[in-house]
Amino acid sequence: MKKMKAFLTGIFMVLCGSTATKAQDLYLSIPENNIFNRSEFTSVPTRVMVNANRTNWDYTFFGLVPTAPTFTSVSGPTFTHTTSSSTLPSSILLWQLESMGGQLPATGFSGSLPGFQSFSTSAVKWFEPPSISIAGGFNRGNINFIFKIPAAQFAANAYRAGNYSMDISQNYNDFTPRNFKTILTIPSSIKWTTTSLTKYIEISSLNDYRIAGTKVLSLDNAEIAHTVDFNVWAKTAAANIQFTSSKGAPGTRNIAAIKLGSNGSTLTTKALSADFQNFSTTNFSVVSGNRNSFSPELYVSAEDFKTLFFEAGTYTFELNFNARSTDNSINSLQNTAVQLKVLPLSEITIPSSGRNVNFNFNTASQYTNGQSQMIPNQIVLSNNENFELYVKSDENYFKKGGLQTDINSNLLQIGVDGSSVNAPLSKTPQKILFNGTPVLDRGLNIRYTIPAAGAQSLVGKENTTYSINVYYSFTAI
Repeated sequence: MKKMKAFLTGIFMVLCGSTATKAQDLYLSIPENNIFNRSEFTSVPTRVMVNANRTNWDYTFFGLVPTAPTFTSVSGPTFTHTTSSSTLPSSILLWQLESMGGQLPATGFSGSLPGFQSFSTSAVKWFEPPSISIAGGFNRGNINFIFKIPAAQFAANAYRAGNYSMDISQNYNDFTPRNFKTILTIPSSIKWTTTSLTKYIEISSLNDYRIAGTKVLSLDNAEIAHTVDFNVWAKTAAANIQFTSSKGAPGTRNIAAIKLGSNGSTLTTKALSADFQNFSTTNFSVVSGNRNSFSPELYVSAEDFKTLFFEAGTYTFELNFNARSTDNSINSLQNTAVQLKVLPLSEITIPSSGRNVNFNFNTASQYTNGQSQMIPNQIVLSNNENFELYVKSDENYFKKGGLQTDINSNLLQIGVDGSSVNAPLSKTPQKILFNGTPVLDRGLNIRYTIPAAGAQSLVGKENTTYSINVYYSFTAI
């Protein structure tokens, strides 16, 4: 029985010693919202010491000179991170006495409660007792303080996940503990502060497809708040881009045609895929203000942009971003639906060298057999939809000196090289190209013909110049 009793006593002593040691340290948990939003942190009344016996301050020189209670940092001017070299200046944390035994001590006529202060390697008074001992005292019990971290301190300093510690000594023997650690606990967290659920990009000019270099599509600026180092990972929700043409026809494009990078060297440029890849050039480290930002961009080669993204319609895919801590313990996801809208675009240009087509009738053969001319690359077409090409005149008759004649426009026939269609010219649009597919800057050779019958109808006409205007137009199909 004696051995058992000694054994039990030993266990009791170990447990009590452990509990007493833990109670000496002051822990302040700083919420991530205060850090990330840079908003002032104010604690609830927090017990720092316990007073079991005293009801009055120490006085010397016949009870006329009070000894003010003080705090002194004995570990230096900074809070030191327990597992890294990171530090925080003592000025970030402000404190003020809240109560002693449930209420503030009496101040008498000459005592005072100092405002919010910070720890220092010199002794800092946390209460100014009255000059005469009978003028003021305090209750036994818990000695509570209020702690603050001003908003500006969150913007000015880097708060790394873990514990920041400072050793504090106080000068009253009857207040326990005499020495304690003040520990700031910072949670491990990563949070996207920008929310880009949809990114809409519109292409409204054919010149976007005439570039020689890489096409850059900018996404919205991304900002991430964090207390741990992290990397940016990204993938797409599917291996293909979904395409819906302007006429509603579905299709796909390979996602690998698009690369992800950033404006600057923050991200490494890589082709997108349906598997997560680390795009960070280097780790995003915890910095002052606890926020990092970057400007993601999408890149498509000039050739792929013309080949894969020229057709009018909507191209959509979802980007999945993941800000992942370097030790892979925590992460934060952000999804962005990218929508590339290519508007219907068309253009017909006629080089200045092909603006006039001249027929000269000088010989009998020309009147008998008619004439035909091929104007190489007279029309340059661009159209990002399936289309048909039409031709028409502004009048049904040729003019002479601005006046209408009796020469019908239909004696002139127009067609495209490679096609058997020769459309008689009239004010009504005539189709000369069928089922055209999307093209960019395609040159067409245009064939102009005055057949024998039309040429013969000119016999006997006044020897002068007759003219008519010709117009080309598209119709989407």
